[in-house]
Amino acid sequence: MKRYFFLAISWIAVTAVSAMAAPAPSIAKAPAFPGILANARYVYVASYDGDQFDPNLLPQDREAIGNVQNAIQNWGKLTLVYQPSNADIIILVTSRPSEDVMAVYDAHEHANFLWRVMQRDGLQSGETPLVTQFEKGFETVSEHSGN
Repeated sequence: MKRYFFLAISWIAVTAVSAMAAPAPSIAKAPAFPGILANARYVYVASYDGDQFDPNLLPQDREAIGNVQNAIQNWGKLTLVYQPSNADIIILVTSRPSEDVMAVYDAHEHANFLWRVMQRDGLQSGETPLVTQFEKGFETVSEHSGN
């Protein structure tokens, strides 16, 4: 009987230690933020399918662009521009019922994204968790670079 009791206690202890060692879900979702973005000051926001003034743009993408722009403007660390040629970075968004995507590109060579996150309902008005992840990553990199 003592043997089973000891095994049960051991199993509970191992399970508890494993659970505490696992990363928090919100941290595990956010990719590492590239240091090159620490110097960015001007940002252009659009959808993968076009800018907010494109008449063929889906309404949910237009709304996502507006929500991201509002969140960045309220944050105050970056300045919104309305021409990609005036930007340091470009944020492209897409909002679909299954998943929202937000990716950051270098405005001068935007072949590959520098940072990207995906989440269901991540670009909705009010709390925009994908933008919050971007802001936290940006601030962390800026603090380490001395900006």
